[in-house]
Amino acid sequence: MSERFDIVIVGAGTAGLSAAIYATRSGKKALVLEEMAYGGQIINTPEVANYPGIAKISGFDFAQGLYDQATGLGAEVRFEFVSGAEKAEKGFVITTDVDTYEAGALILATGAKNRPLGMEHEEEWIGSGVSYCATCDGAFFKGKDVAVAGGGNTALEDAIFLTEYCNKVYLIHRRDELRGEKHLQDTLRKKENAEFVLNVSIDALLGEDRLSGVAVTDKATGAKRDIIVDGLFVAIGQMPANKAFSNLVTLDDKGYIVAGEDCKTTSEGVFAAGDCRTKEVRQLTTAAADGAVAALAACSYLQEKE
Repeated sequence: MSERFDIVIVGAGTAGLSAAIYATRSGKKALVLEEMAYGGQIINTPEVANYPGIAKISGFDFAQGLYDQATGLGAEVRFEFVSGAEKAEKGFVITTDVDTYEAGALILATGAKNRPLGMEHEEEWIGSGVSYCATCDGAFFKGKDVAVAGGGNTALEDAIFLTEYCNKVYLIHRRDELRGEKHLQDTLRKKENAEFVLNVSIDALLGEDRLSGVAVTDKATGAKRDIIVDGLFVAIGQMPANKAFSNLVTLDDKGYIVAGEDCKTTSEGVFAAGDCRTKEVRQLTTAAADGAVAALAACSYLQEKE
């Protein structure tokens, strides 16, 4: 027979581990299932300086603290790939590449991966000039030249944010028109230290041990240019991994789980927490908050079912 838990949590990022902490503190038997390493995207951040109450900590140490706290309280974390889940007579059955589990409630905290450019050295230089979060890492580039790749709202917002810290900010986009809102474009164009580099392809990331620039080609003229920067912020979208649960919950057109600030999905007993759900702000603090909200909502749901 499948092992049964009160709550199964899919994903061991900030949201998932926070949910595990609140679930176990509420006296529930909780299992966290994670395909890769615990911690989520934050483990790639050399320094976290925007989490309330913690002035400065590495992303790895932050994740380790969450893991230690959750497991210390009694939550189990198992490293298995979750291939799907379905409703059952007494809750849900969750299938992994190793086993199946039963749960009274299910919390999806699968996160979302930043969409990469797909360039050589990109992954290697994360934390060494390449970043996917301007609000997380922008302060480390104070007084330096940086570039933002992208043309949507996130890229524009990142560029505007970086102009407050950096000497120069290049906005690099593959089309001659930006997709972001006009008021954001207008705001960035008013910044004296911002330069738009439009209708170009990014050919290569320059550098030896770390990023030192970006090579681009103008699509209209064929002219090549090396933009010398200390940092590149990639803002070309994210990729949620929720397809395996489309039979249980409603996904929007981008693949995010439809759920509000109460973390309740369209399926009773299933909750979504963190970057995997529809939301405006995706930050460490909101992921932790989602974990708490989802866990407490799951506990209330289980109590109502008793």
